[in-house]
This record gives sequence, structure tokens and C-alpha cells, in this order.
Amino acid sequence: MSQERLTVRKIKEILRLKYEAGLSNRAIGRACRVSCSTISEYTQRATRAGVSWPLPENLSEEELYRKLFPEAKRASTTEKPMPDWEMVQKELRKKGVTLRLLWQEFSEQHPDGYRYTQYCVHYRQWSHTHNPSMHREHKGGEEMEVDYVGATLPITNPETGEITQSAIFVATLPASNRLYAEVQPNQGLSSWINGHVRAFEFFGGVPRIVRPDNLKSGVKSPSYYDPDLNPTYQELAEYYRVAVIPARIRHPKDKASVENGVQNVERWVLAPLRKRTFFSIAEANRAVRKQLEALNQREMKLVGKSRDQLFEELDKPALRPLPERPFEFAIWKKARVNIDYHVAFEKHYFSVPHFLIHEEVDLRVTERMVEIFHKGERVAVHPRKKQAGQYSTCSEHMPSHHRFVAEVNTERLLDWAAKVGPQTEQWVSALFRSRSYPEQTYRTCLGVLNLAKKYGGEQIERACQIAFEARLLSYRDVKAELDHQSKLLSLPDPQPSAFPVHENIRGDVYYN
Repeated sequence: MSQERLTVRKIKEILRLKYEAGLSNRAIGRACRVSCSTISEYTQRATRAGVSWPLPENLSEEELYRKLFPEAKRASTTEKPMPDWEMVQKELRKKGVTLRLLWQEFSEQHPDGYRYTQYCVHYRQWSHTHNPSMHREHKGGEEMEVDYVGATLPITNPETGEITQSAIFVATLPASNRLYAEVQPNQGLSSWINGHVRAFEFFGGVPRIVRPDNLKSGVKSPSYYDPDLNPTYQELAEYYRVAVIPARIRHPKDKASVENGVQNVERWVLAPLRKRTFFSIAEANRAVRKQLEALNQREMKLVGKSRDQLFEELDKPALRPLPERPFEFAIWKKARVNIDYHVAFEKHYFSVPHFLIHEEVDLRVTERMVEIFHKGERVAVHPRKKQAGQYSTCSEHMPSHHRFVAEVNTERLLDWAAKVGPQTEQWVSALFRSRSYPEQTYRTCLGVLNLAKKYGGEQIERACQIAFEARLLSYRDVKAELDHQSKLLSLPDPQPSAFPVHENIRGDVYYN
């Protein structure tokens, strides 16, 4: 029997030469370029089917085939039960459900059913016919897809020899398939955000849409209709004016370009570097960038152009320009204002307006700055400091009575003393010099200067002069002198007494 059926045209030619021209099988074989056994087989089939020459005019090609090749009767008419493939596909979407588990459950109900291998073959055949793939046409500069490679790159500590696994961030522009990849210490929020910033700079522009996976660093709550983005990721999107549209969960075809890009990075970037030892992420990134340039410059067979050439034609003219400054990564954190109107970040305390005590606020922390927001309104800004246990306090955040005490300093006290008088200023200066730290004298100065409100400037001046000359530099000494002056002022003026005249009083003449 022939391995491949002949065409209807050639079958008709064989029958014509056999029955009309009367040629032998060998002659017919040479004319039609087929073997003698094939000629014999087809003439026997025609005889069994009652087909003669000339063929009936109304005989179609399909009918001729059915006559020559009738379907063989099946040895057994029993058919094996077929699973409900739609239900199988629905069950596979549930967490932890596998095709083998579903086959085991099916086999318990139908012991005479398909074995596991045939079960999988039939499911794949059904899946291919019922889940067709739709080809998406990508416009230049419209979209950027991002993801992480499943494989990691080992980094060796040159001092300890410890090996850590680093993540590989990948971004691609689907229209040209141009790739960007970099080595990152982890898949945390900082690495995720900075990877986007560097990808925009690598492409030299900003697309209109960014399509990520549902990584926790980017998407807090995945949802097809209303995904909740991480605040920092949302801030990045607003800064670059891009729309972040996460792919659906378990729908890798939503970002098929970056999935293919991840595979290319694994094959053409990471695989050639597998035998090298890297001692820093910077060193690894230099090697990755070199391999990436070669990949982007390599010609794609189906297109006949490289990714760089397509990028220059399609994506580069359509990308929007970058902003003047790259986005600055910021950490967002919620905090509650303590009773001392400060909030803590990294064990350092930053002040907020005192009327926000016990209120919840949002902290936006960059590399250089700490911004504090209450209900979306910025209420405080501080330079970022990392000294644990220290305070950064703005005087305008304090209540008035706290602000007065906090603003006391040497210069202010000297100015106040000078307004009272020069003797008071002299006494205060001497008090400052008498202590190792001026802060130790602030309360004494405040007490003495407040006495001017009760006793008046003249008395304070006289008391400070006497205390300074006697080297009495305490609040009690000045207060005691003022009390003594007050008592003297309260006594009546003494009247001058007349001495009696008698012979024992010589007078000034005697002494002259």
C-alpha cells in the first residue's frame, strides 16, 4: 500500500491510461512517475469500487476518494468516556489544582477511561481549538512591559566569600522588542522603582502605558477593574505621566513581549555569563550591559532587522521626552503623632504642628528630605537625619509657652539684659563666664530679668551693681539685695538731731 495518497488528477490519469490507452503498469508508472505497485493498487481499488473509464460526469473528487478509500469499520464500537474539558479548565484555575489530580478524580468515576498520557493529549487538543491566541498590534512608543527574570545571578562578597542571589529586572518596548535589563540586589520597592527610572533613561523617552506584573512592590491589591497601586509606584506614574495597567493574574499573554524578552535575557545575556564570578552588582551590570547591546544589535530572522533598528524607526520618534530631573525614590509610611508633637522614622524624631497630637499622618521620605502630610496636605518638611534618639524640631510647631523656652539662648538673654541697663548686662555676662556651659545659667538669668517687672529697672540696676562688685552671682543674692532696698525705701526718713552746746565740745576752731 502506498504511503501517501495520490492526487485526484493523477488518479484520473492512471485510470485513463489503463482503460482507454491500454498501457501496461510499467508504462503507466514511467508516464506518471509512480511505482508499478502503486498502479496495481489503484486499479484494484477501482475494480472493487466499480469505478470504470470514463468516469461519470457528476462524480466529484470527494466521492471518488470515498469510493477508492472506504472507511474501515472499527473493531470495537465502544467509546471511552470523555471528560468535560470546560469544567477541567475551570478547575485548573483554582489554586493547587493540577491536571494529574483531575485525571485521578476522573479515573475513580470512570475506571475504563483514558490513561493519564492520553488524558493530557486530549486536553491539549481541546485547549488549542477552544483558546485561540489573538495577535496584538503594538504601536511605537505606546507601551513598556516590565517583569523580573525567574533566574538569579550570584554575587560573591570579596571579603567573606558569601554568595547572594541578585534579581534581574527586564523592560521591553513591544513594537520594536528592544530590551533593557539590569542586576538588582532584590525585588524590593526601591529596586522596582529605580529600575523603571533607569529603563526610561535607557530608552531615552517615556511611553504612554506601563504594563507590569502583579508584584507586591508595584501592586498592593490586584484587581482586573480597579488595581490598587503602591503609593510610591503611583507617584512615579504621575511624575512621568504614564498609565500603569497591570496584567491580569495568571494571564502571561497580557505581557507576552516581556515574557519573550525574559526568555531572551536568560538565553543570550545570563547563560553566557554563567561561568563568571562577580564581586559586585556594578561589575555584573557592566557585563550584562555588554551582552544586552549585542542582543539588541543582532538581526531578527523573521523581521530582517535588529531591535535597535526597529527602535529607531518605530519607538524612538513616538516616545515622549523625559522630564528635566529623574524621579526621586521616596518611601511612604503612616505614623501617629506622639504627645510631644513628634513622629518617629528610623528612631529619629521629627516635629509636626502641635495641634496634630494623636493624629495619623503620612510620611514621604526621600534620600534627603522627610515630608509629613495630614489628609493630603503637607504640614511639615525636615532634612533627613539618621541620628537615633535625636530630635528635629521647628519652633513654629510648638505651643507658645514651649516656643519661648526653646528659643532662649545666650544672645537673646544679653539683649534683654542690655534693655534693662548696663549694670544688669554686666552682671549677666559675668554669670555666663562663671559656668562651663551657658545653658546652666539660663534659668538664673530668666529669674533675675523677670524681677525687673516687679522692682523696676533702677532697683535691678543698683542690685546688679552691688552683686557684681561683691561677686555674688546667684538669683538669691540679687533677690536679697532687692528685698533689702525695698525695706529701706519703706522706712521713714530720719530727722537730723541738734547736739547740745557745752564746754566739752571744742568745735572746728580748736582743731585748726
